[in-house]
Amino acid sequence: ASIQCLPESRTLLRNTQQQIAVIATYTDGTTEDVTRMALFEPNEAEMAESSVTGLVSTLDLTGEVAIMARYQGQVSTFRATIPLGADTSRLPEPTNVVDQAVFGKLRLLGIPASDVCDDATFLRRVSLDITGLLPNEQQVREFLADTGADKRDRLVDQLLDSTAYADHFANKWNFVLRNRRENGEDAPGTMLFHQWIWDRIYDNTAYDQFVRQIVTASGDPQINPAVTWYRDVDTVEEQVEDTAQLFLGLRIQCARCHHHPFEKWSQDDYYGMAAFYSRVGKKAIPNASGNMRDRRVFHNEGAATAANPRSGKGLKPTGLGSPPYDVPADQDPRVRLADWMTDPQNPFFAKSVVNRYWKHFFSRGIVEPEDDMRATNPPSNPELLDGLSQHFIKSGFDLKELVRTICRSKTYQLSALPNEHNASDKQNFSRYYPRRLSAEVLYDAFHQVTETSENFGGMPAGTRAMQLADSSNATYFLQVFGQPKGDTACECERSADANLAQSLHLLNGREIQDKIARDGARTAKLATDSARAVEERIREIYRWVFAREPAADELEVAVSYLKRHEENPRRGFEDIVWALINTKEFQFNH
Repeated sequence: ASIQCLPESRTLLRNTQQQIAVIATYTDGTTEDVTRMALFEPNEAEMAESSVTGLVSTLDLTGEVAIMARYQGQVSTFRATIPLGADTSRLPEPTNVVDQAVFGKLRLLGIPASDVCDDATFLRRVSLDITGLLPNEQQVREFLADTGADKRDRLVDQLLDSTAYADHFANKWNFVLRNRRENGEDAPGTMLFHQWIWDRIYDNTAYDQFVRQIVTASGDPQINPAVTWYRDVDTVEEQVEDTAQLFLGLRIQCARCHHHPFEKWSQDDYYGMAAFYSRVGKKAIPNASGNMRDRRVFHNEGAATAANPRSGKGLKPTGLGSPPYDVPADQDPRVRLADWMTDPQNPFFAKSVVNRYWKHFFSRGIVEPEDDMRATNPPSNPELLDGLSQHFIKSGFDLKELVRTICRSKTYQLSALPNEHNASDKQNFSRYYPRRLSAEVLYDAFHQVTETSENFGGMPAGTRAMQLADSSNATYFLQVFGQPKGDTACECERSADANLAQSLHLLNGREIQDKIARDGARTAKLATDSARAVEERIREIYRWVFAREPAADELEVAVSYLKRHEENPRRGFEDIVWALINTKEFQFNH
């Protein structure tokens, strides 16, 4: 019936050991020690390891680690807290629920936080995270000159009110909602669905309503673009699995064929969810080009049931862990699914999107991976996940308020530079974790710096990479830097890995060279702007590229280099811009 790890949790020092026992309880009430027959696996292999007999050994990293025990389809966990024990008396004063949970955990573990970052770092960081754009040179000068105590809060609000915020987050949702064209087809639903997502983000539609409108979508996709979700999420199985992964943070694909090996979900749970989608009807809508992908979706009246293929048992619509629903034949069961998911008491819905957004800003989820939330993969900071989720629910599922709460926290504003104690911390958010810019953000940043643009096929002049409806007209740059195709609901499809092709393209790619040296580009304008001192023109470049003023030695090197190219100043400015865009400081958000 169940298994239990004993002890369930313990505080352990680094490089120490703890034997755990696994006790099985059977349906007749008897118990048995099954430790030597159980399988053990840590959720963070860098923090702890376990022998085949359940002897847990902690390693050098501090934080919390869970050891999963499995026996005959049942799972349980042992949680170890591994403190560092350093002085945390200089932690910043908490600003909100985020800081209270994060700094409380750092005190428990004895991990001092890094200092709060400077204004230039915050400006660039939050601009990239909220809008996907670098701050322009004027914004940099104005923000650094602003002496108001609330200027960071005001900046967050300004960014959230911008159209660039909607561009950035519509791009994020567009890919995981699998909105894409195939083989260059003319699918108007793709453009309409992207615009529909953009409108909901810009208007700040409550998240529960956003999800409800997608899950219950019916009609013609040209009238109700949310119907387009059902175009690529085509089968009942895909609908169940994408709903669970995208909106509940649960991977239940395994339960389609057998009991989930790492969770409590059974085939009955899977097909109980499938029953919600059992009455979805579709009718093809041919267009002038013969495309049949866009289809009308409707409720096909009848009894909503799904059969477990192994047992043959017919199952009513059932939310995960909830009682079954009796849905009349003339009512769409998807409405009941939306009711269950968006209920403030639902244990998965709010936590899933909070965790997803947290990863967007910190490059790591409170639960990692962000869409694999289960008892055997617990959050690194349960108080943080619970507290931020409750705040989100109380706000009325307000996504802008969620972003605002995260970005106004001292936790988000910590420096990326480690101190002597937190360099190895990877899960407790004692500093900001730098990450590579995504393909679209990096491409748009390059065009901002060079003052050029790319002509995307079929799109208006000046369209940015972040504004594309899908990847069908992506350039080589976007492909090589890991833009996803929109084939799955998993954000893991977007690659953040570095490779040689990326380095070669930035160093000597023809596109990079041509745009830096293009007539009318920023370098050409700076080279002919003899009315301004060379130093001021170099400062302008640094404000565009790094959102900061150059250090004295950086300014000296640049001035010296331009003096050696006095006969061809344009070549000198081109070389400086080329050098700066090939730095980690430009290519990473930090």
